[in-house]
Order: sequence, then C-alpha cells, then structure tokens
Amino acid sequence: MEVMAPTPACRILDVGVTPDQTLIDSNFFERFYPYKNRLVATSIEDVSSLEREYPDCVFVQADGEMLPFVDDAFDIVFCSAVLEHVGDHTHQRAFIGELLRVGKKFFIITPNRLFPIEFHTFLPFIHWLPQPIHQAILRFIGLEFWSRTENLNLLTPGELIDLFPPDVKPCLYKYRLFGMPSNSVVWGNC
Repeated sequence: MEVMAPTPACRILDVGVTPDQTLIDSNFFERFYPYKNRLVATSIEDVSSLEREYPDCVFVQADGEMLPFVDDAFDIVFCSAVLEHVGDHTHQRAFIGELLRVGKKFFIITPNRLFPIEFHTFLPFIHWLPQPIHQAILRFIGLEFWSRTENLNLLTPGELIDLFPPDVKPCLYKYRLFGMPSNSVVWGNC
C-alpha cells in the first residue's frame, strides 16, 4: 500500500491465490486490500471456493504464463510467493513478461535463496547446494514434489533482477527476518 499507493479507482491483479486457507498468510492480499471491488485474483487452481469469502473480488482460473487479459488491463499487478513455483529461469522470465504485459506497475515477492531456512521444506542450508544436489537430497528424504524444478526453483536477489527485460528497472528490497534477508521484493513500472 505504501509503495504502490493504490487509489480506490485502481484495478489490481493478484496472480497466484490459493484455495488452501489453512495457512495464516494464505490470500492475505484479498483479506486486507480495502478496495476489493477493484481486485481480480488468478490461480492455476480452482479457487471458486474463495468467492463466498470475498464476494466483491473476481476470481479467474488461469495459467500465469498466458493470462486472459489485454495489455495494460491493470494499474498494478501483485504477485507473492509464486515465481519460485513456475519452473526454470526460462519459465520464470516468461511469467514475469506476462505480468509486465497485463500491468502498468508490478509488485512481486519471492523467497530469497540466500536465507538459511528454505520456507517450503523448512530444511536449513541444503538449498544453498547446486540445484541437482539439493534436488537429489530432497528425493532421498522423500520430498519428491519439492525436488522438481517446476515446483521449486529459488532465486537469489541478483537472479531475480536478471529475469527482467533490460528496459525495466525494478526496485529491490530485501525483507529481513531475524536480521537476515528472507524475501526479495521487486516493484516498478512495466
């Protein structure tokens, strides 16, 4: 709210809502955003169950790499904790390109690979190893889902910035947890 300063007239797209309401931070944007009638939320999953909880929001099931919206359809595109789940760097770059296509401004949050604890598995340090070794360890300990690049591909802040086209200059903020940068936040104009 502080960085993007949306007005009641702004159209907002939230890419990556979840039908899972068990976590306290699930769909926090929909919960707290004051102008819900200006909010469109997408997910690759069926999130029609959220329509009862947030009746003023519009929910659209869509793939983040092929959003069903015209260019510049939204004033702001918001995306939290999704980028690390879209695949390799080629898919991540395409995903960001699609967010930039449909929005005039963007605000993206993703976990920082350099933080000592990996938030999906809650395991320390092994995600610092080269990706093939990290994935082999995850498979060995029974975390097959998280061992696949299409389900978990963490980024350092520098790798995140490198995914943007050269003509887009994102601002980078490193959110800190216990004094260490746990999440990377980027925003700017498309």
